[in-house]
Amino acid sequence: MAPVTDPCSFSSFSKCLTRHLNLILRVDFDSRTIRGKVALTVEVLEDKFSVLTLDTKDLKIFKVSANGQAAKFELGAQQGYKGSPLEITLPFELSRGQNVIVEVEYETSPSASALQWLSPAQTAGKKHPYLFSQCQATHCRTMLPCQDMPSVKHTYYAKVSVPKELIAVMSAVRDGQEPDPSDSSRVIYRFRHNILLEIGPRSRVWSEKEYVDQAAFEFSETETMLKTAESLSGPYVWGQYDLLVLPPSFPYGGMENPCLTFATPTLLAGDRSLSNVIAHEISHSWTGNLVTNKTWEHFWLNEGHTVYLERMIGRALEGEQFRQFKARGGWKELQEAVHQFGENNVLTNLVPSLKDVDPDDCFSCVPYEKGFALLYYLEELLGGPEVFMGFVKSYTQLFAYRSVTTKEWKDYLFTYFKDKLDILNKVDWNGWMYTPGMPPVKPQYDTTLADACIALAQRWQNAKDADLSGFSEADIKQLSSHQLIEFLALLLLEDPLPQSHVKRMQEVYNFNSVKNSEIRCRWLRLCVKAKWEEAVPLALKMATEQGRLKFTRPLFRDVYNFDKFRDVAVKLFKEHRDAMHPVTATLVSKDLKVDQRTGF
Repeated sequence: MAPVTDPCSFSSFSKCLTRHLNLILRVDFDSRTIRGKVALTVEVLEDKFSVLTLDTKDLKIFKVSANGQAAKFELGAQQGYKGSPLEITLPFELSRGQNVIVEVEYETSPSASALQWLSPAQTAGKKHPYLFSQCQATHCRTMLPCQDMPSVKHTYYAKVSVPKELIAVMSAVRDGQEPDPSDSSRVIYRFRHNILLEIGPRSRVWSEKEYVDQAAFEFSETETMLKTAESLSGPYVWGQYDLLVLPPSFPYGGMENPCLTFATPTLLAGDRSLSNVIAHEISHSWTGNLVTNKTWEHFWLNEGHTVYLERMIGRALEGEQFRQFKARGGWKELQEAVHQFGENNVLTNLVPSLKDVDPDDCFSCVPYEKGFALLYYLEELLGGPEVFMGFVKSYTQLFAYRSVTTKEWKDYLFTYFKDKLDILNKVDWNGWMYTPGMPPVKPQYDTTLADACIALAQRWQNAKDADLSGFSEADIKQLSSHQLIEFLALLLLEDPLPQSHVKRMQEVYNFNSVKNSEIRCRWLRLCVKAKWEEAVPLALKMATEQGRLKFTRPLFRDVYNFDKFRDVAVKLFKEHRDAMHPVTATLVSKDLKVDQRTGF
Protein backbone atom coordinates (compact mmCIF):
# COMPACT_ATOMS: atom_id res chain seq x y z
CA MET A 1 0.00 0.00 0.00
CA ALA A 2 1.33 3.46 -0.92
CA PRO A 3 2.37 5.64 2.04
CA VAL A 4 -0.04 8.36 3.12
CA THR A 5 0.92 11.81 1.85
CA ASP A 6 -0.57 15.23 2.53
CA PRO A 7 -1.61 17.04 -0.66
CA CYS A 8 -1.88 20.33 1.25
CA SER A 9 1.77 20.47 2.40
CA PHE A 10 5.24 20.69 0.85
CA SER A 11 6.75 18.86 3.81
CA SER A 12 6.78 15.12 4.40
CA PHE A 13 5.90 13.40 7.65
CA SER A 14 7.47 10.18 6.38
CA LYS A 15 10.96 11.77 6.22
CA CYS A 16 11.03 13.81 9.42
CA LEU A 17 8.78 15.05 12.24
CA THR A 18 8.89 18.23 14.30
CA ARG A 19 8.93 17.31 18.00
CA HIS A 20 9.22 20.74 19.65
CA LEU A 21 9.17 24.46 18.82
CA ASN A 22 10.82 27.34 20.64
CA LEU A 23 9.18 30.59 19.53
CA ILE A 24 10.31 34.16 20.09
CA LEU A 25 7.78 36.61 18.67
CA ARG A 26 7.66 40.39 18.57
CA VAL A 27 4.22 41.76 17.69
CA ASP A 28 4.34 45.08 15.82
CA PHE A 29 0.94 46.76 15.48
CA ASP A 30 2.32 49.68 13.47
CA SER A 31 3.62 47.52 10.63
CA ARG A 32 1.08 44.72 11.25
CA THR A 33 3.84 42.15 11.24
CA ILE A 34 5.39 39.64 13.61
CA ARG A 35 9.18 39.41 13.70
CA GLY A 36 10.02 35.90 14.80
CA LYS A 37 12.68 33.38 15.56
CA VAL A 38 11.61 29.76 15.60
CA ALA A 39 13.78 26.81 16.64
CA LEU A 40 12.36 23.50 15.44
CA THR A 41 13.55 20.26 17.04
CA VAL A 42 13.18 17.78 14.18
CA GLU A 43 13.44 13.99 14.40
CA VAL A 44 14.86 12.33 11.29
CA LEU A 45 13.00 9.25 10.01
CA GLU A 46 15.35 8.13 7.22
CA ASP A 47 19.08 7.65 6.66
CA LYS A 48 21.24 10.09 4.69
CA PHE A 49 18.91 12.96 5.55
CA SER A 50 20.28 16.37 4.56
CA VAL A 51 17.40 18.47 3.19
CA LEU A 52 14.47 19.71 5.26
CA THR A 53 11.41 21.24 3.56
CA LEU A 54 9.06 23.48 5.54
CA ASP A 55 5.79 25.15 4.61
CA THR A 56 5.74 28.95 4.31
CA LYS A 57 3.50 31.55 2.73
CA ASP A 58 4.33 35.24 2.32
CA LEU A 59 7.18 35.08 4.85
CA LYS A 60 10.47 36.98 4.66
CA ILE A 61 13.28 34.59 5.62
CA PHE A 62 16.40 36.30 6.96
CA LYS A 63 18.61 33.56 8.35
CA VAL A 64 18.67 29.77 8.87
CA SER A 65 20.95 27.62 11.01
CA ALA A 66 21.14 23.94 11.96
CA ASN A 67 22.61 22.98 15.34
CA GLY A 68 24.14 26.45 15.43
CA GLN A 69 25.80 26.20 12.00
CA ALA A 70 24.74 28.42 9.09
CA ALA A 71 22.53 26.53 6.63
CA LYS A 72 21.78 27.29 3.00
CA PHE A 73 18.12 27.82 2.17
CA GLU A 74 15.96 28.49 -0.86
CA LEU A 75 12.42 29.85 -0.91
CA GLY A 76 10.55 28.30 -3.82
CA ALA A 77 7.95 29.86 -6.08
CA GLN A 78 4.49 30.53 -4.67
CA GLN A 79 2.00 27.79 -5.51
CA GLY A 80 -1.48 29.12 -4.80
CA TYR A 81 -2.92 28.59 -1.33
CA LYS A 82 -0.01 26.26 -0.45
CA GLY A 83 2.49 29.12 -0.47
CA SER A 84 6.21 28.55 -1.03
CA PRO A 85 8.39 25.62 0.07
CA LEU A 86 11.35 26.59 2.24
CA GLU A 87 14.10 24.12 1.32
CA ILE A 88 16.88 24.00 3.91
CA THR A 89 20.14 22.21 3.09
CA LEU A 90 21.77 21.03 6.29
CA PRO A 91 25.56 21.46 6.62
CA PHE A 92 25.78 17.77 7.58
CA GLU A 93 24.05 14.45 6.98
CA LEU A 94 21.85 12.73 9.57
CA SER A 95 20.72 9.17 10.15
CA ARG A 96 17.34 7.80 11.13
CA GLY A 97 16.53 8.51 14.80
CA GLN A 98 18.81 11.56 15.11
CA ASN A 99 17.51 15.03 15.99
CA VAL A 100 18.48 18.42 14.62
CA ILE A 101 17.55 21.91 15.85
CA VAL A 102 16.81 24.17 12.91
CA GLU A 103 16.49 27.88 13.69
CA VAL A 104 14.83 30.33 11.30
CA GLU A 105 14.63 34.11 11.64
CA TYR A 106 11.72 35.55 9.69
CA GLU A 107 8.96 38.15 9.45
CA THR A 108 5.30 37.79 8.55
CA SER A 109 3.44 39.78 5.92
CA PRO A 110 0.79 42.39 6.85
CA SER A 111 -1.60 40.26 4.78
CA ALA A 112 -0.81 36.95 6.55
CA SER A 113 -4.03 34.92 6.41
CA ALA A 114 -3.45 33.42 9.88
CA LEU A 115 -3.56 36.85 11.49
CA GLN A 116 -6.25 39.48 11.79
CA TRP A 117 -5.13 42.91 12.95
CA LEU A 118 -7.86 45.16 14.35
CA SER A 119 -7.52 48.88 14.86
CA PRO A 120 -8.81 50.35 18.15
CA ALA A 121 -11.95 51.51 16.31
CA GLN A 122 -12.73 47.89 15.41
CA THR A 123 -12.76 46.72 19.05
CA ALA A 124 -15.45 47.01 21.71
CA GLY A 125 -13.29 49.22 23.94
CA LYS A 126 -12.11 51.54 21.11
CA LYS A 127 -8.80 52.23 22.94
CA HIS A 128 -6.27 49.57 21.95
CA PRO A 129 -5.53 47.47 18.86
CA TYR A 130 -6.19 43.72 18.82
CA LEU A 131 -4.60 40.73 17.11
CA PHE A 132 -5.72 37.12 16.93
CA SER A 133 -4.55 34.12 14.96
CA GLN A 134 -6.53 31.38 13.22
CA CYS A 135 -4.34 28.70 11.64
CA GLN A 136 -6.74 25.95 10.54
CA ALA A 137 -6.53 24.58 7.94
CA THR A 138 -3.32 25.69 6.16
CA HIS A 139 -2.67 29.18 7.52
CA CYS A 140 -0.02 28.47 10.16
CA ARG A 141 2.60 28.71 7.41
CA THR A 142 1.80 32.44 7.11
CA MET A 143 2.71 32.88 10.79
CA LEU A 144 5.89 30.77 10.98
CA PRO A 145 7.83 28.26 8.86
CA CYS A 146 6.70 24.79 9.93
CA GLN A 147 5.41 21.38 8.91
CA ASP A 148 1.90 22.76 8.49
CA MET A 149 -0.21 19.60 8.55
CA PRO A 150 -2.44 17.96 11.15
CA SER A 151 -0.32 14.80 11.29
CA VAL A 152 2.55 16.67 12.98
CA LYS A 153 2.06 17.15 16.73
CA HIS A 154 4.63 18.73 19.00
CA THR A 155 5.17 20.64 22.21
CA TYR A 156 6.19 24.29 22.23
CA TYR A 157 7.59 27.09 24.35
CA ALA A 158 6.92 30.70 23.40
CA LYS A 159 7.98 34.20 24.38
CA VAL A 160 5.75 36.93 22.99
CA SER A 161 6.64 40.64 23.19
CA VAL A 162 3.68 43.05 23.07
CA PRO A 163 3.01 46.66 24.12
CA LYS A 164 2.74 46.70 27.91
CA GLU A 165 -0.87 47.92 27.93
CA LEU A 166 -1.91 44.67 26.21
CA ILE A 167 -2.16 41.04 27.38
CA ALA A 168 -1.05 38.02 25.34
CA VAL A 169 -2.71 34.62 25.70
CA MET A 170 -1.93 31.38 23.85
CA SER A 171 -3.22 27.82 23.70
CA ALA A 172 -0.76 26.84 26.41
CA VAL A 173 -0.05 27.27 30.10
CA ARG A 174 1.14 30.75 31.10
CA ASP A 175 4.71 30.69 32.37
CA GLY A 176 5.05 34.21 33.72
CA GLN A 177 5.94 37.59 32.25
CA GLU A 178 8.77 40.09 32.35
CA PRO A 179 9.65 43.54 31.00
CA ASP A 180 11.11 43.40 27.51
CA PRO A 181 14.83 44.14 28.10
CA SER A 182 15.13 45.67 24.63
CA ASP A 183 12.15 48.05 24.93
CA SER A 184 10.76 49.48 28.19
CA SER A 185 7.36 50.10 26.55
CA ARG A 186 6.83 46.38 26.02
CA VAL A 187 6.33 43.23 28.10
CA ILE A 188 7.20 39.61 27.30
CA TYR A 189 4.67 36.86 28.09
CA ARG A 190 5.92 33.28 28.36
CA PHE A 191 3.97 30.11 27.56
CA ARG A 192 4.67 26.39 27.67
CA HIS A 193 2.73 23.53 26.13
CA ASN A 194 3.89 20.13 27.34
CA ILE A 195 0.73 18.22 26.28
CA LEU A 196 0.50 16.03 29.40
CA LEU A 197 -0.50 18.15 32.39
CA GLU A 198 -1.98 17.58 35.83
CA ILE A 199 -5.73 18.04 36.12
CA GLY A 200 -6.81 20.78 38.52
CA PRO A 201 -8.94 23.92 38.72
CA ARG A 202 -9.22 24.64 35.06
CA SER A 203 -11.49 27.29 33.58
CA ARG A 204 -11.35 31.04 33.02
CA VAL A 205 -12.89 33.39 30.48
CA TRP A 206 -10.80 35.93 28.61
CA SER A 207 -12.37 38.75 26.59
CA GLU A 208 -12.49 42.46 26.10
CA LYS A 209 -13.89 43.86 29.37
CA GLU A 210 -17.11 44.88 27.61
CA TYR A 211 -17.97 41.18 27.10
CA VAL A 212 -16.60 39.60 30.25
CA ASP A 213 -19.70 39.53 32.50
CA GLN A 214 -21.95 38.23 29.74
CA ALA A 215 -19.34 35.62 28.76
CA ALA A 216 -18.97 34.45 32.35
CA PHE A 217 -22.76 33.93 32.55
CA GLU A 218 -23.02 32.28 29.13
CA PHE A 219 -20.22 29.77 29.78
CA SER A 220 -20.94 29.06 33.45
CA GLU A 221 -21.81 25.42 32.68
CA THR A 222 -18.34 24.70 31.27
CA GLU A 223 -17.16 22.60 34.23
CA THR A 224 -20.35 20.52 34.17
CA MET A 225 -19.78 19.80 30.49
CA LEU A 226 -16.12 18.94 31.10
CA LYS A 227 -17.04 16.45 33.81
CA THR A 228 -19.73 14.93 31.61
CA ALA A 229 -17.27 14.59 28.73
CA GLU A 230 -14.75 12.92 31.06
CA SER A 231 -17.39 10.42 32.19
CA LEU A 232 -17.89 9.49 28.54
CA SER A 233 -14.37 9.68 27.09
CA GLY A 234 -11.85 9.46 29.93
CA PRO A 235 -9.65 12.03 31.69
CA TYR A 236 -9.19 15.53 30.29
CA VAL A 237 -5.42 15.63 29.77
CA TRP A 238 -4.83 19.29 28.89
CA GLY A 239 -5.01 20.72 32.40
CA GLN A 240 -6.44 24.19 31.85
CA TYR A 241 -9.64 24.78 29.90
CA ASP A 242 -9.96 28.51 29.26
CA LEU A 243 -12.27 30.34 26.86
CA LEU A 244 -11.27 33.39 24.83
CA VAL A 245 -14.13 35.45 23.41
CA LEU A 246 -12.71 37.01 20.26
CA PRO A 247 -13.90 40.07 18.32
CA PRO A 248 -16.96 39.64 16.06
CA SER A 249 -14.85 39.10 12.92
CA PHE A 250 -13.71 35.64 14.11
CA PRO A 251 -14.87 33.35 11.27
CA TYR A 252 -15.90 30.26 13.27
CA GLY A 253 -18.22 29.41 16.14
CA GLY A 254 -15.26 28.11 18.10
CA MET A 255 -11.78 26.72 17.60
CA GLU A 256 -10.44 23.91 19.76
CA ASN A 257 -6.97 25.14 20.63
CA PRO A 258 -5.68 23.01 23.53
CA CYS A 259 -6.00 24.82 26.89
CA LEU A 260 -7.67 27.85 25.26
CA THR A 261 -10.84 27.51 23.19
CA PHE A 262 -11.44 30.47 20.88
CA ALA A 263 -15.13 31.48 20.75
CA THR A 264 -17.20 33.91 18.73
CA PRO A 265 -19.19 36.61 20.55
CA THR A 266 -22.23 35.48 18.52
CA LEU A 267 -22.59 32.79 21.21
CA LEU A 268 -23.53 35.45 23.76
CA ALA A 269 -27.27 35.00 23.34
CA GLY A 270 -28.17 35.84 26.95
CA ASP A 271 -29.93 32.52 27.57
CA ARG A 272 -27.17 29.85 27.41
CA SER A 273 -29.08 28.39 24.44
CA LEU A 274 -25.94 28.19 22.28
CA SER A 275 -23.87 26.25 24.82
CA ASN A 276 -23.80 23.28 22.42
CA VAL A 277 -20.95 25.08 20.64
CA ILE A 278 -18.90 24.93 23.85
CA ALA A 279 -19.87 21.26 24.27
CA HIS A 280 -18.53 20.77 20.74
CA GLU A 281 -15.22 22.51 21.49
CA ILE A 282 -14.84 20.60 24.78
CA SER A 283 -15.40 17.36 22.85
CA HIS A 284 -12.54 18.29 20.55
CA SER A 285 -10.24 17.84 23.56
CA TRP A 286 -10.52 14.13 22.78
CA THR A 287 -11.47 13.96 19.09
CA GLY A 288 -9.38 16.55 17.28
CA ASN A 289 -6.72 17.48 19.81
CA LEU A 290 -5.94 14.11 21.40
CA VAL A 291 -6.64 12.07 18.25
CA THR A 292 -6.30 14.02 15.01
CA ASN A 293 -7.02 13.44 11.32
CA LYS A 294 -3.75 12.71 9.54
CA THR A 295 -4.60 14.95 6.58
CA TRP A 296 -7.51 17.29 5.84
CA GLU A 297 -8.99 14.62 3.56
CA HIS A 298 -9.85 12.75 6.77
CA PHE A 299 -11.33 15.81 8.50
CA TRP A 300 -14.53 13.91 9.28
CA LEU A 301 -12.59 11.88 11.87
CA ASN A 302 -12.21 15.11 13.85
CA GLU A 303 -15.63 16.59 13.27
CA GLY A 304 -17.95 13.60 12.96
CA HIS A 305 -16.73 12.13 16.24
CA THR A 306 -16.81 15.52 17.91
CA VAL A 307 -20.44 16.09 16.92
CA TYR A 308 -21.20 12.58 18.17
CA LEU A 309 -19.57 13.27 21.54
CA GLU A 310 -21.14 16.76 21.74
CA ARG A 311 -24.59 15.18 21.34
CA MET A 312 -23.76 12.48 23.88
CA ILE A 313 -22.98 15.29 26.33
CA GLY A 314 -26.36 16.80 25.44
CA ARG A 315 -27.97 13.41 26.02
CA ALA A 316 -26.43 13.15 29.48
CA LEU A 317 -27.53 16.67 30.45
CA GLU A 318 -30.85 17.05 28.58
CA GLY A 319 -32.03 13.54 27.68
CA GLU A 320 -32.15 11.28 24.62
CA GLN A 321 -35.00 13.21 22.98
CA PHE A 322 -32.78 16.31 22.96
CA ARG A 323 -29.98 14.36 21.23
CA GLN A 324 -32.44 13.09 18.64
CA PHE A 325 -33.76 16.61 18.10
CA LYS A 326 -30.27 18.04 17.52
CA ALA A 327 -29.39 15.15 15.20
CA ARG A 328 -32.51 15.81 13.14
CA GLY A 329 -31.55 19.48 12.85
CA GLY A 330 -28.06 18.47 11.74
CA TRP A 331 -29.51 16.32 8.98
CA LYS A 332 -31.33 19.36 7.58
CA GLU A 333 -28.10 21.39 7.66
CA LEU A 334 -26.45 18.58 5.70
CA GLN A 335 -29.26 18.68 3.14
CA GLU A 336 -28.75 22.41 2.65
CA ALA A 337 -24.96 22.02 2.30
CA VAL A 338 -25.31 19.25 -0.30
CA HIS A 339 -27.80 21.40 -2.20
CA GLN A 340 -25.40 24.36 -2.09
CA PHE A 341 -22.43 22.31 -3.40
CA GLY A 342 -24.51 20.18 -5.78
CA GLU A 343 -25.40 16.57 -5.05
CA ASN A 344 -22.76 15.24 -7.47
CA ASN A 345 -19.95 17.44 -6.19
CA VAL A 346 -17.11 15.24 -4.91
CA LEU A 347 -16.43 17.77 -2.14
CA THR A 348 -19.55 16.34 -0.47
CA ASN A 349 -17.76 12.99 -0.11
CA LEU A 350 -17.10 12.11 3.50
CA VAL A 351 -13.49 11.47 2.42
CA PRO A 352 -12.81 13.88 -0.47
CA SER A 353 -9.68 14.13 -2.57
CA LEU A 354 -7.96 17.45 -1.89
CA LYS A 355 -5.35 17.26 -4.63
CA ASP A 356 -5.05 20.87 -5.86
CA VAL A 357 -7.97 21.90 -3.61
CA ASP A 358 -7.68 24.52 -0.87
CA PRO A 359 -9.29 22.96 2.24
CA ASP A 360 -10.99 26.29 3.00
CA ASP A 361 -12.90 26.05 -0.29
CA CYS A 362 -14.69 22.88 0.81
CA PHE A 363 -15.36 23.90 4.41
CA SER A 364 -18.98 23.03 5.25
CA CYS A 365 -21.05 20.95 7.63
CA VAL A 366 -20.52 17.82 5.50
CA PRO A 367 -17.69 16.27 7.58
CA TYR A 368 -19.62 17.20 10.73
CA GLU A 369 -23.11 15.97 9.90
CA LYS A 370 -22.38 13.23 7.35
CA GLY A 371 -19.74 11.97 9.77
CA PHE A 372 -22.20 12.03 12.67
CA ALA A 373 -24.86 10.29 10.57
CA LEU A 374 -22.43 7.44 9.83
CA LEU A 375 -21.53 7.06 13.50
CA TYR A 376 -25.19 7.16 14.55
CA TYR A 377 -26.03 4.57 11.88
CA LEU A 378 -23.25 2.32 13.19
CA GLU A 379 -24.46 2.90 16.76
CA GLU A 380 -27.92 1.58 15.80
CA LEU A 381 -26.45 -1.42 13.99
CA LEU A 382 -23.99 -2.39 16.72
CA GLY A 383 -25.97 -2.17 19.93
CA GLY A 384 -26.97 1.36 20.93
CA PRO A 385 -25.33 4.47 22.39
CA GLU A 386 -23.64 2.88 25.42
CA VAL A 387 -22.11 0.12 23.30
CA PHE A 388 -20.89 2.47 20.57
CA MET A 389 -19.64 5.08 23.03
CA GLY A 390 -17.46 2.30 24.41
CA PHE A 391 -15.83 2.06 20.99
CA VAL A 392 -15.36 5.83 20.72
CA LYS A 393 -13.69 5.93 24.14
CA SER A 394 -11.44 3.00 23.26
CA TYR A 395 -10.55 4.62 19.92
CA THR A 396 -9.49 7.89 21.56
CA GLN A 397 -7.41 6.06 24.15
CA LEU A 398 -5.69 3.75 21.65
CA PHE A 399 -4.79 6.55 19.22
CA ALA A 400 -4.14 9.26 21.85
CA TYR A 401 -1.46 11.79 20.78
CA ARG A 402 -1.51 10.36 17.26
CA SER A 403 -2.90 11.30 13.86
CA VAL A 404 -4.93 8.70 11.97
CA THR A 405 -6.52 7.96 8.61
CA THR A 406 -9.98 6.67 7.81
CA LYS A 407 -8.49 3.25 7.04
CA GLU A 408 -6.89 3.05 10.49
CA TRP A 409 -10.18 4.07 12.10
CA LYS A 410 -12.12 1.48 10.09
CA ASP A 411 -9.58 -1.27 10.80
CA TYR A 412 -9.93 -0.62 14.52
CA LEU A 413 -13.73 -0.56 14.26
CA PHE A 414 -13.59 -4.06 12.76
CA THR A 415 -11.15 -5.18 15.46
CA TYR A 416 -13.23 -3.78 18.32
CA PHE A 417 -16.46 -5.32 17.00
CA LYS A 418 -14.85 -8.55 15.83
CA ASP A 419 -17.92 -10.50 16.97
CA LYS A 420 -20.15 -8.43 14.65
CA LEU A 421 -18.23 -8.63 11.39
CA ASP A 422 -21.29 -9.93 9.56
CA ILE A 423 -23.05 -6.63 10.35
CA LEU A 424 -20.06 -4.44 9.46
CA ASN A 425 -19.48 -6.24 6.16
CA LYS A 426 -23.00 -5.30 5.03
CA VAL A 427 -22.39 -1.57 5.46
CA ASP A 428 -22.15 0.34 2.16
CA TRP A 429 -18.74 1.81 3.01
CA ASN A 430 -18.17 3.19 -0.47
CA GLY A 431 -21.57 4.88 -0.43
CA TRP A 432 -20.89 6.48 2.92
CA MET A 433 -17.31 7.58 2.37
CA TYR A 434 -16.48 8.00 -1.29
CA THR A 435 -19.80 8.89 -2.93
CA PRO A 436 -21.08 12.48 -3.20
CA GLY A 437 -24.45 13.68 -2.00
CA MET A 438 -26.57 12.57 0.93
CA PRO A 439 -25.71 9.35 2.81
CA PRO A 440 -27.02 6.04 1.48
CA VAL A 441 -29.12 5.54 4.64
CA LYS A 442 -31.31 8.14 6.34
CA PRO A 443 -31.50 7.60 10.12
CA GLN A 444 -34.99 7.65 11.62
CA TYR A 445 -34.65 10.22 14.38
CA ASP A 446 -37.25 10.64 17.12
CA THR A 447 -39.48 13.66 16.39
CA THR A 448 -40.98 14.29 19.86
CA LEU A 449 -39.35 17.71 20.36
CA ALA A 450 -39.65 18.54 16.66
CA ASP A 451 -43.38 17.80 16.28
CA ALA A 452 -44.50 21.25 17.44
CA CYS A 453 -41.96 22.88 15.08
CA ILE A 454 -43.09 20.72 12.15
CA ALA A 455 -46.77 21.47 12.81
CA LEU A 456 -46.20 25.23 13.03
CA ALA A 457 -44.03 25.28 9.90
CA GLN A 458 -46.70 23.38 7.99
CA ARG A 459 -49.37 25.84 9.15
CA TRP A 460 -47.37 28.72 7.68
CA GLN A 461 -46.61 26.84 4.46
CA ASN A 462 -50.26 25.97 3.90
CA ALA A 463 -51.78 29.26 5.05
CA LYS A 464 -53.69 31.48 2.63
CA ASP A 465 -53.74 35.24 3.19
CA ALA A 466 -57.14 34.85 4.82
CA ASP A 467 -55.64 32.48 7.40
CA LEU A 468 -52.91 34.84 8.62
CA SER A 469 -55.09 36.40 11.31
CA GLY A 470 -55.16 33.00 13.02
CA PHE A 471 -51.47 33.25 13.98
CA SER A 472 -50.53 34.84 17.31
CA GLU A 473 -47.69 35.24 19.77
CA ALA A 474 -49.05 32.23 21.64
CA ASP A 475 -47.87 29.96 18.80
CA ILE A 476 -44.26 30.15 20.00
CA LYS A 477 -44.71 30.89 23.70
CA GLN A 478 -43.86 27.32 24.73
CA LEU A 479 -41.07 26.78 22.19
CA SER A 480 -37.43 26.80 23.31
CA SER A 481 -34.71 28.66 21.41
CA HIS A 482 -33.65 25.30 19.92
CA GLN A 483 -37.20 24.72 18.67
CA LEU A 484 -37.45 28.20 17.16
CA ILE A 485 -34.24 27.50 15.24
CA GLU A 486 -35.75 24.23 14.02
CA PHE A 487 -39.01 25.93 12.99
CA LEU A 488 -37.17 28.51 10.87
CA ALA A 489 -34.79 25.88 9.46
CA LEU A 490 -37.77 23.83 8.26
CA LEU A 491 -39.19 26.83 6.42
CA LEU A 492 -35.83 27.54 4.78
CA LEU A 493 -35.85 24.09 3.18
CA GLU A 494 -39.13 24.83 1.41
CA ASP A 495 -40.13 27.26 -1.33
CA PRO A 496 -39.96 30.89 -0.17
CA LEU A 497 -42.97 32.14 1.78
CA PRO A 498 -45.05 35.00 0.34
CA GLN A 499 -44.13 38.48 1.62
CA SER A 500 -47.49 38.71 3.34
CA HIS A 501 -46.56 35.72 5.48
CA VAL A 502 -43.16 36.97 6.69
CA LYS A 503 -44.64 40.40 7.40
CA ARG A 504 -47.35 38.79 9.52
CA MET A 505 -44.74 36.61 11.20
CA GLN A 506 -42.85 39.74 12.23
CA GLU A 507 -46.07 41.29 13.57
CA VAL A 508 -46.91 38.36 15.83
CA TYR A 509 -43.46 36.91 16.69
CA ASN A 510 -41.27 40.05 16.49
CA PHE A 511 -38.22 38.08 15.35
CA ASN A 512 -36.44 41.34 14.45
CA SER A 513 -35.88 41.95 18.17
CA VAL A 514 -34.32 38.54 18.87
CA LYS A 515 -30.61 38.65 19.74
CA ASN A 516 -29.95 34.92 19.42
CA SER A 517 -27.73 34.83 16.31
CA GLU A 518 -28.89 31.38 15.15
CA ILE A 519 -32.53 32.50 15.16
CA ARG A 520 -31.77 35.92 13.73
CA CYS A 521 -29.76 34.60 10.78
CA ARG A 522 -32.43 32.10 9.76
CA TRP A 523 -35.19 34.66 10.16
CA LEU A 524 -33.44 37.26 7.99
CA ARG A 525 -32.65 34.65 5.35
CA LEU A 526 -36.32 33.67 5.29
CA CYS A 527 -37.29 37.33 4.76
CA VAL A 528 -34.74 37.92 1.98
CA LYS A 529 -35.82 34.74 0.18
CA ALA A 530 -39.40 36.08 0.39
CA LYS A 531 -38.06 39.25 -1.30
CA TRP A 532 -39.13 41.49 1.56
CA GLU A 533 -37.05 44.55 0.77
CA GLU A 534 -37.18 45.98 4.28
CA ALA A 535 -35.21 42.96 5.54
CA VAL A 536 -32.27 43.48 3.18
CA PRO A 537 -30.55 46.22 5.24
CA LEU A 538 -30.97 44.10 8.38
CA ALA A 539 -29.50 41.06 6.64
CA LEU A 540 -26.52 43.00 5.34
CA LYS A 541 -26.01 44.59 8.75
CA MET A 542 -25.78 41.15 10.35
CA ALA A 543 -23.52 39.93 7.54
CA THR A 544 -21.02 42.72 8.22
CA GLU A 545 -21.26 43.41 11.97
CA GLN A 546 -19.86 39.92 12.64
CA GLY A 547 -17.81 37.61 10.46
CA ARG A 548 -18.84 34.08 11.41
CA LEU A 549 -18.85 32.09 8.16
CA LYS A 550 -22.00 30.22 9.21
CA PHE A 551 -23.94 33.50 9.09
CA THR A 552 -22.02 35.91 6.85
CA ARG A 553 -21.79 33.66 3.79
CA PRO A 554 -25.46 32.62 3.49
CA LEU A 555 -26.71 36.14 4.25
CA PHE A 556 -24.51 37.64 1.54
CA ARG A 557 -25.43 34.82 -0.87
CA ASP A 558 -29.16 35.29 -0.32
CA VAL A 559 -29.02 39.07 -0.87
CA TYR A 560 -26.82 38.51 -3.95
CA ASN A 561 -29.47 36.14 -5.32
CA PHE A 562 -32.14 38.84 -4.83
CA ASP A 563 -31.55 40.42 -8.26
CA LYS A 564 -32.61 43.92 -7.28
CA PHE A 565 -29.96 44.02 -4.52
CA ARG A 566 -27.12 42.10 -6.14
CA ASP A 567 -25.04 45.20 -6.77
CA VAL A 568 -25.77 46.45 -3.24
CA ALA A 569 -24.42 43.21 -1.77
CA VAL A 570 -21.23 43.39 -3.85
CA LYS A 571 -20.69 47.09 -3.07
CA LEU A 572 -21.13 46.57 0.68
CA PHE A 573 -18.81 43.57 0.65
CA LYS A 574 -16.09 45.60 -1.05
CA GLU A 575 -16.52 48.37 1.53
CA HIS A 576 -16.14 45.93 4.43
CA ARG A 577 -13.66 43.45 2.94
CA ASP A 578 -10.56 44.98 4.53
CA ALA A 579 -12.14 44.71 7.99
CA MET A 580 -13.04 41.05 7.50
CA HIS A 581 -10.94 38.07 8.51
CA PRO A 582 -8.87 36.93 5.48
CA VAL A 583 -10.65 33.55 5.32
CA THR A 584 -14.08 35.19 5.40
CA ALA A 585 -13.14 37.77 2.79
CA THR A 586 -11.76 35.11 0.44
CA LEU A 587 -14.78 32.81 0.65
CA VAL A 588 -17.41 35.57 0.40
CA SER A 589 -15.58 37.02 -2.63
CA LYS A 590 -15.96 33.65 -4.33
CA ASP A 591 -19.66 33.48 -3.39
CA LEU A 592 -20.25 36.94 -4.86
CA LYS A 593 -17.95 36.29 -7.85
CA VAL A 594 -15.69 39.19 -6.92
CA ASP A 595 -12.09 38.78 -8.11
CA GLN A 596 -9.80 38.84 -5.06
CA ARG A 597 -6.91 40.35 -7.00
CA THR A 598 -8.69 43.18 -8.78
CA GLY A 599 -11.69 43.70 -6.54
CA PHE A 600 -14.04 43.70 -9.58
